[in-house]
Amino acid sequence: MPYISKFEGAEPDGTAWTRVDGSAPGSRYRTQLLPWAVPTLEHMVDTHAQPSPQIPADPDWPQSPAARNAQDLAELVMASPSSFHAAAEGARRLEAAGFHQLDERDAWSGDDVRQPSYVVRDGALIAWVTPEALGERVGFRVVGAHTDSPSFKLKPRPSTGHSGWWQAGVEIYGGPLVNSWLDRELRLAGRITVRTEQGAESRLVATEPVARIPQLAIHLDRGANKALSLDPQQHTQPIWGCGDEPGDVLALLAEAASRGGLRVRAEDLLGWDIVLADTQQPRLFGAHQELLASGRLDNLNSVHAGLEALTGRLDDLRGGRHIAMLAAFDHEEVGSRTRSGAAGPFLEDVLVRVGAALGWDEDRRRAAIASSSCLSSDAGHLVHPNYPGHHDPAVRPMPGGGPLLKINADQHYTTDADGAAQWRLACRSADVPVQEFVSHNAVPCGSTIGPITAGRLGMRTLDVGVGLLSMHSAREMVHLEDLHGLGQAMQEWLLG
Repeated sequence: MPYISKFEGAEPDGTAWTRVDGSAPGSRYRTQLLPWAVPTLEHMVDTHAQPSPQIPADPDWPQSPAARNAQDLAELVMASPSSFHAAAEGARRLEAAGFHQLDERDAWSGDDVRQPSYVVRDGALIAWVTPEALGERVGFRVVGAHTDSPSFKLKPRPSTGHSGWWQAGVEIYGGPLVNSWLDRELRLAGRITVRTEQGAESRLVATEPVARIPQLAIHLDRGANKALSLDPQQHTQPIWGCGDEPGDVLALLAEAASRGGLRVRAEDLLGWDIVLADTQQPRLFGAHQELLASGRLDNLNSVHAGLEALTGRLDDLRGGRHIAMLAAFDHEEVGSRTRSGAAGPFLEDVLVRVGAALGWDEDRRRAAIASSSCLSSDAGHLVHPNYPGHHDPAVRPMPGGGPLLKINADQHYTTDADGAAQWRLACRSADVPVQEFVSHNAVPCGSTIGPITAGRLGMRTLDVGVGLLSMHSAREMVHLEDLHGLGQAMQEWLLG
């Protein structure tokens, strides 16, 4: 059900602001705006104007530690319909925990990087905690995750349709289970860049449920239940309205942008990075409410676990041996080869600049990298009870059995013996069970940011994650204890 919320607050300089999310009377389109005010195209997140939407309180939601953790993850998911929203929501949570934002365009001092800090680059975020005492063998402990998920992305000329229907032109982003997106109420969400008197300004927008990809009726396709085949161009274009005159998708986005106080016309839009997002709220289910169904579990569950690990034991990390870091990249689902992806320079840029601000020379920085490890956290697969033959006959990860240690001979996962030992010891310290994942020899697995990070930086990397069913569906499922266990073990791993 759409909600309308009013947020009031003040900037640090005392300037008051008010924002209302929802639909204005007489509005042609129903929209919900999450503004992101930035001074230029090189973004700084305005976290003060970024309240996080909350899932309505459910009196039946259990109150165990695992259930409370799942509730918090659900709130992050609802606040993060796109990678840009996820980075902004991560920044908001870090600010609330006492972290401060650094701008990549400014010089960083030793005092800057010794504080709990973070930096945002487009839809990616890196945050870190520097120990108060830095020893000779100090390194980085990096949790790696990603903010994007398979979806559909708005095309350059998105307004299409015929036969009285308004449609939006989209292309497939990543590798979604396309059929799972049919017959769902969807919203448009992401980043737009608009022309202003000062130049160009970027902001986040998210409409209310406005679009749907309808399936063809069974009466018109009698073989659909035997062999559903979807043409990626013809059968995936969502309907978002109807009328005799063509609808204007850009006008919809412009109206959403206008609700933040900046009056925007469709012709003011200079560019957009907009995806479709499912609007159904995350929900517990199962005989004991032990399962969570949600969109974007791959891989917001790892982003959430990393944020909780970094902020949950801040004092312990300040007294630790290594610089604890979360690197939440964008574009993992499409290869990572972007400025904000794991194959780009973002992490290396931050590592170099942190070391320089701490007074390290090149030799000291390389020694720190040699003392470092990366925990690549991404979703894995549980044994599917309807398709047990698709899994290894001996290694059978089960729901509630703990987070996965992911292993692959072809190095699609980078876990080696030393990395496996790190994770097993962390799980033991957290009193969390651990189970392995390895693919059936005839069913090759995907890959992660782990091999990319190891190859780019030469840093020891291991691959872990929680097991899901329905990975890359519009709505995936996971066991609550596995989610909670991942975060607990991740905290212990960061402490090293």
